[in-house]
Amino acid sequence: MKEVKMARPTNAKPPPSDSLIECFFGNPLPIYLTAALLRIVLLVYGLWQDANSPLKYTDIDYLVFTDAARFVSRGQSPYDRETYRYTPVLAWLLLPTARTTGDPFWDVVWFSSGKVLFAVADIVAGWLLVKVLTMAGAGKNAMDATTARKFAAIWLLNPMVATISTRGSSEGLLGVLVTALLWAVLARRVTFAGLLLGFGVHFKIYPFIYAPAIVWWMDAERMSTNPGTPEKKTNEQQTPMGRLLSFITPERLRLALVSLTTFLGLNMVMFAIYGKPFLQHTFLHHVTRIDHRHNFSPYNTQLYLTSAFPSLSIWRIESIAFLPQLLLSCVLIPLVTAKKDLPTSMLAQTFAFVTFNKVCTSQYFLWYMIFLPLYLPDSSFLRHKGRLGISALALWVISQGLWLQQGYELEFLARSTFLPGLWLASLGFFLVNCWILGVIVGDAQGK
Repeated sequence: MKEVKMARPTNAKPPPSDSLIECFFGNPLPIYLTAALLRIVLLVYGLWQDANSPLKYTDIDYLVFTDAARFVSRGQSPYDRETYRYTPVLAWLLLPTARTTGDPFWDVVWFSSGKVLFAVADIVAGWLLVKVLTMAGAGKNAMDATTARKFAAIWLLNPMVATISTRGSSEGLLGVLVTALLWAVLARRVTFAGLLLGFGVHFKIYPFIYAPAIVWWMDAERMSTNPGTPEKKTNEQQTPMGRLLSFITPERLRLALVSLTTFLGLNMVMFAIYGKPFLQHTFLHHVTRIDHRHNFSPYNTQLYLTSAFPSLSIWRIESIAFLPQLLLSCVLIPLVTAKKDLPTSMLAQTFAFVTFNKVCTSQYFLWYMIFLPLYLPDSSFLRHKGRLGISALALWVISQGLWLQQGYELEFLARSTFLPGLWLASLGFFLVNCWILGVIVGDAQGK
C-alpha cells in the first residue's frame, strides 16, 4: 500500500516566542554570555567616549580609586590621594591599574582592569542570585533553574547595573559580598557568614544593617537539624530571663564572634599600617560628610548651606540625620519582617537606608537592586499583570528624571535651582521611595 503523507496545514502557527525565551534561560551559558557581552560593549564604548567627548564615561570615583592604587604601588598611603574615603583593601585590589608598560594600548588595558574586575563581580553576583533562588528557605519556595535565571536577569541584563560598574564604580563587589552573605545564612554556613559580614562592614560600612535581621532570623528552630519543627518551650523559657537565655544560641554567638573578630582584625591591621588617616577617612568621615553634589536626598539643600556657611549652621544636621535612618533599617524593619522573609527584609532595610541617607547617589541604588530578583516573584508589584509594578517604576523614573533635570541646570548650566526646583524634586523622589518601601514592608508582613 502506498504511504500517504499528510501535508502540513498552510495555516500552521509558528512556534511561540515563549519557546525562544525558554531556550535562552533554560541553559546557563546564553544569559551569562549576554551579560558579559553587554559589559564588554560598554567598556569599549566608554574608552571611545573618554577619548572623544568632553563628557567622560569614566566615573570620577574610579580616578580616585586608581590614584590611590598608584600611591600604594609607590609604597605610600592611599590616603595621600585627597577624597579617598575607602578601605585600603580596595586600593590593593586595583594595584594592576597602576602598571605602566610604555605601550599606549597595554597601558589602557591595565588601567581598565579595575572596571573589568567590577564587571565580573556583577556577573558573579547574578550567579549567586540564581543559587539563592533555587534553594528553599527564608519564607520562599525553591525555584527551578530556568525561572531563577529569568529573575536574575533583572540584575545580570540591567543596563543601569552594567553601566555603573563599567564606569568604574565598586558596587559590583558589594553585590557579591551581600548575596554571598545571604546564601551563607540560608545555607546555615554560620562561620562563613560571619567572615563575610565582618569583611563586608570593613569594606563598606552599610552592610552592618543586616546583622540585626540575620540574628533575629537565626532562631533555634531554623538552625536546628530539622527546621520547621516547632520548638517545645519549658516554663523557664517563658520568663524574661529564660527568653533572653534562649535567644543566645550557639549559632548567634558564633556569628557575632566571627564577624566581630574579622572586622576588628582587619581594622587593626589597617590602623597599624596607615594610622589615624585610615580611621578618619574610612569611618569617621561618613558621620560629618556634607556632600551635596549629585545628591538626591532631601538633605541636599541643607548640606549645601552648611558647606557654604558653616559658621551660621546652628543645627549640625549631617551629624544627626542617621538617627531615623538607623531606627528604620536596623530596628523596626528587621523586627517585623526578618523572621517572615529574610531576603525581603534585607531589601527593605537597604531601601530605607538609601532613601533616608543624607547622601543618596545613583550608585547607592545598586545596593537594593541586588535584592529585587529575590523579592519580585511573590511581590505585589507583579500581581494583576504588573500594573502596580509598572506604576511604581514609572513614578521612580519620572521623579528621578525631574531631579536630574534640575541638577543638570545647576551643575552644567550654572543656574541656581536649589529653591524651589531642586528641593521639591528631592522631596518628590523621597516620597515615591517611601511609598515603594511601604509596599515592600507590607508584602513581607503579609507572609
